[in-house]
Amino acid sequence: MPVRKRFGQHFLHDRGIIGRIVEQIAPQAGQRFLEIGPGRGALTFALLKVLPELEAIEIDRDLAAGLARDARAEGRLRLHVADALDADFVGLRGAGARLRIIGNLPYNISTPLLFRLIDQRSAIEDIHVMLQKEVVERMTARPGGKEYGRLSVMLAAYSRVQNLFDVGPGAFQPPPRVWSSVARLLPSAEPLFEIGDHAALRTVVTAAFSHRRKTLKNALQGLLDPSEIDSCGIDPASRPGVLEPAQFGQLALRWRRRQDAASIRTE
Repeated sequence: MPVRKRFGQHFLHDRGIIGRIVEQIAPQAGQRFLEIGPGRGALTFALLKVLPELEAIEIDRDLAAGLARDARAEGRLRLHVADALDADFVGLRGAGARLRIIGNLPYNISTPLLFRLIDQRSAIEDIHVMLQKEVVERMTARPGGKEYGRLSVMLAAYSRVQNLFDVGPGAFQPPPRVWSSVARLLPSAEPLFEIGDHAALRTVVTAAFSHRRKTLKNALQGLLDPSEIDSCGIDPASRPGVLEPAQFGQLALRWRRRQDAASIRTE
């Protein structure tokens, strides 16, 4: 089956790595699993050795057809031919148990797909994904490093993220030009710290890291004035990259209160 570059396909084939992923997932009876991007089925059929059934989303119709024809899939693999970026994970869950998400994610859609999964976290138990190593470093970054940014903060607000292990290019066909990492995300139904609301946090974090070399006073100009930043216990002369995620939550909460007050005055 040819590789289609537009889908960012790199197929995992290393049996040792596949075994480590299954070990980290540690499937239990009664759980529901959904694989994103099963590709040629290397991880899919390893999972079906220990699971009674599995659901999967595959955008490539030819790959999906090949999986459906495989005798190992008969009656046990439920395929959805669709783009995971458009998937309704809440609808896929339905009234059943929350989904355990697994995937070797194409590098070109990893960040927007992570945000989509977090947005629909009410349907999700946990997430185990293979991503470009650089992306996982950003996901798990702490303040003060160059990897720390918008992705780090937004994920920290809703999930606990672990970097489980790294994977070299030779584990894939064709080999990518970069290393990969396997990450685990444990989503929380409620934010892990005060944020005002999701839109407020997104607005403040995006503004701050769009001007990460500027001070907060300048980066958040038009959103919060220096006295409002200071009222959150944060120095307006600080730069975005040194703030803890919860401090961004305080700024978002302050901005939301400002917006609510302005709305009341105009009524």
